[in-house]
Amino acid sequence: MQWSAEHNAYVDEGTLELPPRSPSGRPSGLVIRALCFLAIFAALQLTWEALRGSVVERLVVHDGTVRPAAFLANLLTPDVHAHAVDFSLRAPGGGLRILNGCEGVEALFLLAAALGVASVPWKTRWLGLLAGLPLVFLINQARILVLFYSYRANPGLFGTLHAVVAPIVVVLAIAMYFYGWLTYASRHDAKPG
Repeated sequence: MQWSAEHNAYVDEGTLELPPRSPSGRPSGLVIRALCFLAIFAALQLTWEALRGSVVERLVVHDGTVRPAAFLANLLTPDVHAHAVDFSLRAPGGGLRILNGCEGVEALFLLAAALGVASVPWKTRWLGLLAGLPLVFLINQARILVLFYSYRANPGLFGTLHAVVAPIVVVLAIAMYFYGWLTYASRHDAKPG
């Protein structure tokens, strides 16, 4: 087993193992990255909370989340007659109120925090975030539409989808994108020239 500076881990026959705590007793690189991830995520969340009730919140929730959801609902099912009213997606037969946490910024914050601590160049981090923005938007729009239609068709199913299934799907989708982006970036950055 040998220490690999390139991988910041011990390498044994092609497998990586997490490095132990340093002899000085300081936390390992993995612990430091995890703490930095939490700090970045918390800072983004606190900033978003400070923007509650502001023009920024209205732009993100009403203009960036509810209005596109109403457009997509009417595109998919024109007879639903959905419309955006403040932070609500309304339609005859039932609608949704987009509350704190439903606008998708937490998924974006997870991605930003993960990219913030990734072992890739800063340019790659920023490109990963920019490429991930439309993905986060589409995932959240799909989640809102599924919840909108499930509430209208089966309110009992809505609760399970809203509280359990949708959050897991969103986090897994962001994690898969993050892993895919790091894989792509490592191959791209390793190429000469």
